[in-house]
Amino acid sequence: MIRRIQTLSKFNSLFLFGARSTGKSTLIRQLFGQEEALWIDLLSEQDEERFGRHPDELSKALSVKKYTRVIIDEIQKSLKLLDIVQIEMEKHRNTQFILTGSSARKLKHGSGNLLGGRAFHFRLFPLTYRELGERFDLNLVLQFGSLPKIFEYNDLDDIKEFLRGYVSIYLKEEVLAEQLVRNLDPFRDFIEIAAQSSGRIINFSKIAREVGVDDKTIKTYYQILEETLVGFYLPPFHRSIRKRQRESPKFFLFDTGVKRAIEKTLRVELLPQTYAYGESFEHFLVSECFRLNEYLKLDFKMSYLRTKDDLEIDLIIERPGAPDLLIEIKSTTRVTQDDARQLNLVIKDWDRDAIAEVWSLDGLEKKEGFVQTRHWKTALDLYFRKLPQST
Repeated sequence: MIRRIQTLSKFNSLFLFGARSTGKSTLIRQLFGQEEALWIDLLSEQDEERFGRHPDELSKALSVKKYTRVIIDEIQKSLKLLDIVQIEMEKHRNTQFILTGSSARKLKHGSGNLLGGRAFHFRLFPLTYRELGERFDLNLVLQFGSLPKIFEYNDLDDIKEFLRGYVSIYLKEEVLAEQLVRNLDPFRDFIEIAAQSSGRIINFSKIAREVGVDDKTIKTYYQILEETLVGFYLPPFHRSIRKRQRESPKFFLFDTGVKRAIEKTLRVELLPQTYAYGESFEHFLVSECFRLNEYLKLDFKMSYLRTKDDLEIDLIIERPGAPDLLIEIKSTTRVTQDDARQLNLVIKDWDRDAIAEVWSLDGLEKKEGFVQTRHWKTALDLYFRKLPQST
């Protein structure tokens, strides 16, 4: 059993959001499986028919039996059921309502009832290196990601087949069946381009020309990816929030394996010291920072930097009450002076306390000018720790 870092409230009602197959139901069973609960799975035809189409069935069930918890899987499939949940929360104040969802889009845009702040919000992602522990294999994760399901397979061909099926299910059930787009063909073209350019600065106009739609549609498509929880933005760094919004962000798909499945490169072996390997390593490491920041509730603000002179820093982490972190990510096993060159140029003009580091596969810590080098795992263990509770 893999122990997850994410912890959930044991008493307050909550939403648990996460892309499909990230392990939401498994986590809930691990945490609450020993206690009596009414469990409703809206992906099952029986429960969707009973509670999705006739949401007042929930009220009838709760009127005859007291439950410690009511757990509803994939709540976005029945927005009307949320209204009943809110009513029943008022009646049964000692019952915890736990609602999972693989899409926040319908809740946001479909007038979904988010329970007026009565429920906490949590996120779940593919497995982190910490959760995998001794089972963590960097090369495996770079090639096939870390969705929990892939660690149940012993054969690489089975892993590839699972990832191909995952992409097909996402397109058919999450996008088409939920009517998030009217025409799936341009979205199918878009998502392949989005995978190929994942981790790079978005050029909305160029992608629009390639797909054959306008810029506004491409921005909507990216919004769909974000709100169905299969990707996240990395904004451009700037002290001014207004200026951040004017510049183009980067976009990362949520899992390296799903990315490679979408771009149809699962059969291509990732080899160290290649551009593709370095790109996947950066993708993995930025995703780890994003996940750990969410799980540990560190409130770090993350961005990337590109100067007017075209100097680019992979990751800027602004930490409350601590120096900024300026990070270059390199997949090399031997960091050189040239790997730290851009950081040395930028750090000299930084306008407040900052630490500049190269995170890599090099296990030797050293200084290159103003820049510290660290192995990536040492760096994450140093900076992504659960903060002590204030008294």
